[in-house]
Amino acid sequence: MEMNSYQDAARKTAAYPDVGRNPIYPTLGLTGEAGEVADKVKKVIRDRGGVFDADTREAIKFELGDVLWYVAQLASELGYDLNEVADANLQKLSSRAARGRIGGSGDQR
Repeated sequence: MEMNSYQDAARKTAAYPDVGRNPIYPTLGLTGEAGEVADKVKKVIRDRGGVFDADTREAIKFELGDVLWYVAQLASELGYDLNEVADANLQKLSSRAARGRIGGSGDQR
């Protein structure tokens, strides 16, 4: 699926206070869903010796979908389309790779 098509379809399911004027709600949802992904991965380490079985992988896939939904909503709230966000990210990473700066930390490397 093309990213902007996903964003448009996901936007039709947005039902939260002040849709179109509320970047806070999807930001909080994004952090919550990312935490759920991290929690499932943590439990793989704790309970399964780091082995991702099919059921766990499927559960994480659904949580990643929730993360994607909130990313799409936040992008919409800020006036970006997902293609634009993805393109900007790849340009940033390409520039870092060309300069040998993929490792390390900080946005301005």
